[in-house]
Parts: sequence; structure tokens; C-alpha cells
Amino acid sequence: MNDTPLLDIEYILPLRWASDEAMDDLTACLTRLRAWADVTVVDGSDPERFAAHATAWSDLVRHISCEEISGANGKVRGVLTGIASARHERVVIADDDVRYDFHALAAVVSELEGATLVKPQNHFAPLPWHARWDTARTLLNRAISADYPGTYALRRSALLRAGGYDADTLFENLEMERTIRATGGRIRSRPDIYVMRRPPTARHFLSQRVRQAYDSWAQPLRLAIEAAILPTVWILRRRPGALMVMLLTMLVLAERGRRRFDGRSVFPATSAFWAPLWVAERGVCSWLAIAARLRGGVRYGGARLRVAAHSRRSILRRIAGEGERRVW
Repeated sequence: MNDTPLLDIEYILPLRWASDEAMDDLTACLTRLRAWADVTVVDGSDPERFAAHATAWSDLVRHISCEEISGANGKVRGVLTGIASARHERVVIADDDVRYDFHALAAVVSELEGATLVKPQNHFAPLPWHARWDTARTLLNRAISADYPGTYALRRSALLRAGGYDADTLFENLEMERTIRATGGRIRSRPDIYVMRRPPTARHFLSQRVRQAYDSWAQPLRLAIEAAILPTVWILRRRPGALMVMLLTMLVLAERGRRRFDGRSVFPATSAFWAPLWVAERGVCSWLAIAARLRGGVRYGGARLRVAAHSRRSILRRIAGEGERRVW
């Protein structure tokens, strides 16, 4: 740890594990990262696991506990703790399943010369069936606009000026993006910078279906389109030709997302064929997300989160209110 890293950045990894089955893989990742960056693991795991992680990683990286920050979203609390204690202006935030190589890490950091926040593109490796299923979501996002990765590079000062971002939101990445944008920050999407991500277990994947659909509450037009999938299929149920057009449209869009920005280098040729399955899933889960909203929100970490992400106007009001309190 005494060696000077190659990049002048802080790599912040928020962590809250209920199982250590990925311990060896993450330890190998941290061993690589420490040669490239100063690394801080913000650990919100239970005391027993925290102690085990400290034993395994304290000689590799800086391992700290999560501060007492209000909010139900543990990842946001971990990020804000890491930002507050970071030793560098340029910061990379990454989930525990993200696996950078040096080229991708250096590329996102370099983009901060002209941007406040940089979003690269994740892709799963390896690719079990559920990772291929979820890859269809990524391809459709890429075809229409941009995907939301599990990692960002940003300027620490921008988030500090904003007073952080709300830890009671479910779609925390969008909340962070909107907070940076609301304060005048420049966001740069780089869907051509590919960063590997380990897939979750199949059980975890299945448990997240409604929760991911609930994110669309932060994007009303998207929610409306997704909620319209089932009614549209019902209306067209006796018109196979129209249903076939819908199917082909999904495949074409997904393939467009795969081909953009040399995506074929990381997304297999069969990836687009999973798109109809994902669209059917989202058509069902969007209505389950609507039902969850009527019950007060979606379950997350033992609580219910009602807000997916705030609008830019709400974020500006929050920042203005905090500014007034600081003046007084």
C-alpha cells in the first residue's frame, strides 16, 4: 500500500454483504486496483463480516465503516461516506460486482477533464441465462438512449456542493445524475467504454424484477409505455401479424443497441433474441410496481421506498433549502 498508484483518483466501493461467497473474487479485484488507484471500501456489513473483511483487506486498501447517515438506501450512505473521506478530487464509484481493467479505469478518469460525471457501459461476464436475460434491457436502453451502469466517475467537489444526494431513493444512480445536472454539472455518457460486471445469482436476479420495474416511476413516460405492454398485447391478441411486427421491432431495437459503439465486441450475437422475454417481464412487473406504489412503495432493506428518484425541480428545492439553513 506504500506504492504510489498510477492514477490520481479515489476508487470508492460501497459494500453491504450478507454472504461472503464472492470474497475471493473481490479480493483479487482489490489486489489489482490498489496498483492503479487509492481504494476505499465502505463496509456496512454486520460486525462479524466487517471484522473478517478488515482482516482480509486492510493491508490492501482503506477499509472503513459506513457513517451514520439518514436514509434507507445503504448504497447511497456508503457512497456519501466514501465521498466525504476521499483523498482525491477525481472519484470512481463502483458496485462490488464491477470489474475494471486499467484501460477502462484510465479512460473514465480521463473524461473528467471536461466533464463532472462520466457514465461508462457495463456488460456481464460470465453470462448465465439470467445475465443474458438482463442484457436485453441493456441493449434496448442503448438503442433508445443510454444504459445506467453500476459505476460512475465524478468530481468529488460537485457532489459536496450539492450536499450529497437523497438516500431515501430507490433509483440512486439516476438521483445522483439528476443532482449533478441540477447544480450545473456536465454529464458525459461513454457507452463505448466497456466495464465488466459479475452477474448476480439467479435467486437475486429474480428478487429484483419488481424493484427494477419500480425505477420507472422516476421516468413517467417510460412507465406509461411499459404499463401499456400488456394491454396492447391483449388488444392485438387476434392479430398475429401486428404481434409479429411488435416482436420484430423489439429484436431490431435490441440488435441496434448491440451494434452501437462496437457493442458486438462484448455482447454475444444471440443477445437480441432475449429482448421479447425481457419486454414481457417488464410488462407484468410494471403493474406489480404500480401496485407496490399504492401500498406505499417497494420493499428495500427492510423498509419501503416510495420515491424512485426526484425531479430536477425537487432537487433544486432541496439544495436551496439546505443552503438557507447553512446561512442561518
